[in-house]
Amino acid sequence: MKYIRYEFEDEIYTAIVEDNKIYRLNYSNIIDAAHNEDEIKASYHDSVCDDIDSVKILPPTDVTKVVCVGLNYYDHAKELDMQLPSEPLLFIKPSTAVIANDEEIIYPDGVKQLDYEGELAIVILDKITRDNNKDEYLLGFSVFNDVTARDLQNKDGQWTRAKSFDSFAPYGPVVSTDVDAENLDIKLEVNGEIRQNSNTKNMIFTPSHLVEYISNIMTLNPGDVIATGTPPGVGQLECGDVVKVTIENIGTLENIVKK
Repeated sequence: MKYIRYEFEDEIYTAIVEDNKIYRLNYSNIIDAAHNEDEIKASYHDSVCDDIDSVKILPPTDVTKVVCVGLNYYDHAKELDMQLPSEPLLFIKPSTAVIANDEEIIYPDGVKQLDYEGELAIVILDKITRDNNKDEYLLGFSVFNDVTARDLQNKDGQWTRAKSFDSFAPYGPVVSTDVDAENLDIKLEVNGEIRQNSNTKNMIFTPSHLVEYISNIMTLNPGDVIATGTPPGVGQLECGDVVKVTIENIGTLENIVKK
């Protein structure tokens, strides 16, 4: 199922998305709703229905951290002529970088090269630690754009500043709980021109491997996001550009770049 969180007439709702309609749920957040999916499937069509174009979409979950993965696509490594990593390369974006679908990516003063990186997002729906990461746990999947100040990344030699500006973590608009995350087409467009086009089957480290690897290092809280790396075709954004990331069976994340 596809879940969304939105604001309408000064109230915040969690809902099911189906055919551009959103059906309100009696749950305050996506995490609780996803844990009661069987009950929801039987009754959500009887709920209040809103038009998705008439509401303000919010980030799907309250994020305590975004854990990002560096080089993680075979075709991206080939494009860069880079050796395949033996284990995931990790970095973190702060929760303050997260924005929703249709919100503006801010091009910071002083930055000379702003890049897009379309990615599959793993959405954590259970608390996962090194003690329980071999148990069954619930995950969702969404769309992510790892916006990067490339000139600062190259200048600093480490990635915190380049990845952490406010608005550098567009995420959403939905969380899907019923997709095969290891075989999804992923595409990024800038002003309607396709710049990235691949499939998650080209990942070096699968989503399940990433969850286990990362939770052996740090606790993953419900609502946290793992951005799983970007396919080939990374490039620059300019002010006024509209960037769309589309992942098969999940949806499209759209943002515009502004000063």
